[in-house]
Amino acid sequence: MDLPLRYSSSNGTVRWTKLGAGPPLVFTHGTPWSSFVWRDIADAFTSTHTVYLWDMPGYGRSDKYDGQDVSLGAQGKLFAELLAHWRSEQQGQQQEQQQWVPIVIAHDFGGAVALRAHLLHGARYAALALVDPVAVAPWGSPFFRLVGAHAGVFAQLPANLHGALVREYISGASHAGLRAETLEALAKPWCDGDGQAAFYRQIQQADERFTTELEGRYGEVPLAMVMAEDGTGESEDGSNGKSRTRRVLLVWGTEDSWVPVERGRELKRMMGGEEGAVVLREIEGAGHLVQMDRPAQLTGVLMEFVSALSGGGVGNGLRRGGGGV
Repeated sequence: MDLPLRYSSSNGTVRWTKLGAGPPLVFTHGTPWSSFVWRDIADAFTSTHTVYLWDMPGYGRSDKYDGQDVSLGAQGKLFAELLAHWRSEQQGQQQEQQQWVPIVIAHDFGGAVALRAHLLHGARYAALALVDPVAVAPWGSPFFRLVGAHAGVFAQLPANLHGALVREYISGASHAGLRAETLEALAKPWCDGDGQAAFYRQIQQADERFTTELEGRYGEVPLAMVMAEDGTGESEDGSNGKSRTRRVLLVWGTEDSWVPVERGRELKRMMGGEEGAVVLREIEGAGHLVQMDRPAQLTGVLMEFVSALSGGGVGNGLRRGGGGV
């Protein structure tokens, strides 16, 4: 999928695109992925929502360079910055001042990025769906730790050996097996230009502290916060921001060997909230790359979630006094 739009950040140029029309819906990828993993599923929402797709700095079509900070800390801050940019851009096109509060769907490291943006940097979401997210320690395979300790050595591998390593690593995220063309598309950003060094850079900078420092705050995520446009904390009905709890969706592949489904059950427990505030849906036969292993099932689960939110007003992320978590 082409990403023709550019946002200049302090961490390099971010490539992104916007499709469809309606309330905002943002898809966020993880590692070692790009927006490619969401392209087909995102397309299913363009008839009802304005869909945003983007590549994190250091990934996909976005900038990659030596010395770049691609840690979860940097990505969480950047995501909040990017959302603020989109919000100002959209509201600048409105005849009246309105809230722009998106539904966010995030996978893998993207889950940690979305959680950090919300909990640490004030990003607001109409609702949040996390698909096999990296959120609960421990995470990271022995391969991850080996590369992290010797990233400089791996970055000097001959191109053919590096390419074989990347393809083998990516293949392990699928339980059903990837089609050859899908595997090549996923590996391509890491196998040309600055991709090889960037691949090992993002592994080297992966650090559990970026999620462990959040774990004690996950219970804040499902709480309802209906804010007035002026940010006083009072909703339009004068309820001082107290309203019904927003649902948070967790989706997990039962065969995920990268982030086992037990992490999802633990994350649900950590988030707590009122009954029904956090829902965990397990997809049978799917590995970590649920988008590729069970695309129809995942699309159905996400569409059901988004449709229910929209029907109840929660998904209407562009409205006066629009609510969000």
